[in-house]
Amino acid sequence: MKRTDLPIEEYLSDEWANSSEVRELPLSTASAIGLGICVSVVLVVAAVRMVALAQGYEAFSARALANLTARETIPAPRGLILDRNNVVLADNEPSFLLFLDLEKFLQQDQRTRQHILSLLQKEGIIDNDFPFYKGDFSSIKERKKLLLASGLQQQQVIRLSSQLRDIVSFEYGFHRVYPLAPLFASILGYTGMVRKSDLDQNPHLDTRDVIGYTGIEAVYDSDLRGTPGTRETLRDARGTKLAKEKITPPKVGKTIQLTIDAEFQEFFWKRLKKRLHALGSKVGVGIAMNPQNGEVLALFQIPEFDNNAFVAPEKLAARKQILENPLSPLFNRAVGGLYNPGSTVKPLVGVAALHDHIITPKETIFSPGYLEVPNPYDPQRPSRFLDWRYQGNVNLYSAIAKSSNVYFYVVGGGTKRRKGLGIVRLRKWWQRFGLGEKTGIDLPGEAEGLLPSPDYFQKKGKQWRLGDTYNVSIGQGALLVTPLQILNYISAIANGGTLYVPHLRHDPQKFPKILRDLTSYHDEIKEVQKGMEHTVRSPEGTAYLLHDLPFTVAAKTGSAQVKHRTQENAFFVGYAPAENPQIAILVLIENSKEGSANTIPVAYDVLQWYYEHRIAAPPPAA
Repeated sequence: MKRTDLPIEEYLSDEWANSSEVRELPLSTASAIGLGICVSVVLVVAAVRMVALAQGYEAFSARALANLTARETIPAPRGLILDRNNVVLADNEPSFLLFLDLEKFLQQDQRTRQHILSLLQKEGIIDNDFPFYKGDFSSIKERKKLLLASGLQQQQVIRLSSQLRDIVSFEYGFHRVYPLAPLFASILGYTGMVRKSDLDQNPHLDTRDVIGYTGIEAVYDSDLRGTPGTRETLRDARGTKLAKEKITPPKVGKTIQLTIDAEFQEFFWKRLKKRLHALGSKVGVGIAMNPQNGEVLALFQIPEFDNNAFVAPEKLAARKQILENPLSPLFNRAVGGLYNPGSTVKPLVGVAALHDHIITPKETIFSPGYLEVPNPYDPQRPSRFLDWRYQGNVNLYSAIAKSSNVYFYVVGGGTKRRKGLGIVRLRKWWQRFGLGEKTGIDLPGEAEGLLPSPDYFQKKGKQWRLGDTYNVSIGQGALLVTPLQILNYISAIANGGTLYVPHLRHDPQKFPKILRDLTSYHDEIKEVQKGMEHTVRSPEGTAYLLHDLPFTVAAKTGSAQVKHRTQENAFFVGYAPAENPQIAILVLIENSKEGSANTIPVAYDVLQWYYEHRIAAPPPAA
C-alpha cells in the first residue's frame, strides 16, 4: 500500500512518530479531546442560530411596530407677511385640505374617473384644464396622494365625503388669506399646491406642501414655509391605543416684514384709480421709494387682481376671469412692463452732456418749435423733428423745466454746428444709471429693457440714422425701460449719486445694497436737480401745479407716443422735500388722452399725503 493510501490517522501517526517531542497519548485522553471539539462545534452552531433568531425577531418586531404605528403629518402654518408698520398683509386660516388617493383613482375605469372629475369641477376644485381630463398622469409619478385644494369649507367636506368616499381624504390644515386683497397682489403674489416640477427640483418638498407661486410668496418661499410636525400613535390590531402619542410639533414659517407702507399705498392706489376712472383710462402704475436707501414704500398696478381667488376653491370662476382678462392683471407692469420713458430720461441726458462737456448749464439753445436737418434722400425737403411747442432760448434748467425736445435733440444727437453725445455715449450713460438692466428687486418677472444701438438695428435689417439718436434722446424710438428703472435712476439723482438696489423686505443685515456708486458725478447731478426744481417753481414748468405745496418738490414729467402715435402714455417722477428727499414717486397712466398733465393731480395728492402723515407727523411706533 502506498503512503498516500493510508488512513489519515495512520499517516499523521507516522509523521508525528518521527518527532522526539511527540508522545503517544493514552486512549482516554484522546477521547476527551474529541468530545471537547464536538461540544465546541455544537456551541458555535447554537450561538449562530440564536443570533440569527434574535435578528429575525428584532426585524419582525420592527415591522410589527411599524404596522401598528400610525404616523400623521401635522401641517405647519406659513409665516405672516407684514408691512413696515406691522399691518398683516398675508395671514393663515384653519381649513381642510383635500387629497386624491391616486392608487384608487387610477384603478377606476374611464367612466368612473370622469364622474369623479366632474364632481370635483362642480365644487370648484378643478377646471377643464386639469391634466387628468386629458388622460395626462405624468404629474403624479410615484405619488400616492395628490393635494387638490386647501381652504375647503365644512359643507364641501361633507358633500365630497359622501360622494367620493375612499377616493378622497381630508386633513386639517391651513390656507392662505390676503386681508387687503387686491391692493397688494402685485407684491405678494399667491400660493398654490406643490407641482411635479417643484418636487423634481426640491427633494425637501412633500406632496402635501403649499408653496409660493409668484411675488414675495415665491421669492421668500423657503423662509415662509414652515416645517411640518408629526403625530405617532401605537395601536394594536383592534385599534386600541397602546401608548401615549408621540408628537413632534410643527415649526411655523418665518414672519417677513416688508418696507411697504400699507396705509400710504392704499391712498396712492385709490387716488390713481379715481384719476383713471375720470379719464376713461384702464391701466396705471404707481411706485414710491425712499431714495436714501432703496426701500420700496408702494408698488402696484391697475388693473389689480384678487389673489385670494387662487387659494380658495370656491373662487374658480373669479380665477378664470382674472386669467382671461385682456388687460393681463397678473402681469406686473411696474417691474416687467417695457415703456418708452419719454421726457423722464432728459435729466440723465443732461448729466451726460454736462460731464462730457457737450454743454454748460447756462449755455442756451434756440428752439423755434422744431429742428430741421438735411434729408439725404431729398435735399429740398429737410427732415423736421418737432418740439411740443415754441420754446425760444433755453438752457439746461429751463430745458428740463419746460421739457424742450429741441434742446435734447441737439445735445443728444448734435448738428452740423454742434457736436452731440451720440448713441454710443448715450448708451453708456443709460447703463451707468441702471437703464436696460434688472435692478435686482426681490420680485420675480423683472425685465431688462432695451437700449438700442446701430448693431441692434443692423440685426433687424435696418440702418441707424441721426433721427434715431434724436428720438432716443427724448425717450422715444426704440428705447424701452421699466417704470422701476426710471424711478430708481431718479432716486439716484435725488440722493446725489447712489444707485441702490430697490428692495421690499425689511432686512437690516442685507439691505441697503448699493448697485452702483455714481457720486463722482455729484456736480453734474446738482445742476440737473436745479432743473427739476425749476419744473415745479417756474410758471413755465410742466409741473408748476405743485408749486403751492408746503414743501419743496423736484419733478420731471414725460409723455411717450405709442401705437403709431395714436396714444400717449403719461409719466410723472419726482421727489420731496427737494433739499432732503424722503420719498420719490412715479405715476404712469397708459393712454392718458392729454399727456403728462393728467398725472400731476395724482402726484400732488400723493406727495401731500406722505408729507403730512409720514414726514411732518410720522406714524406712532408699532
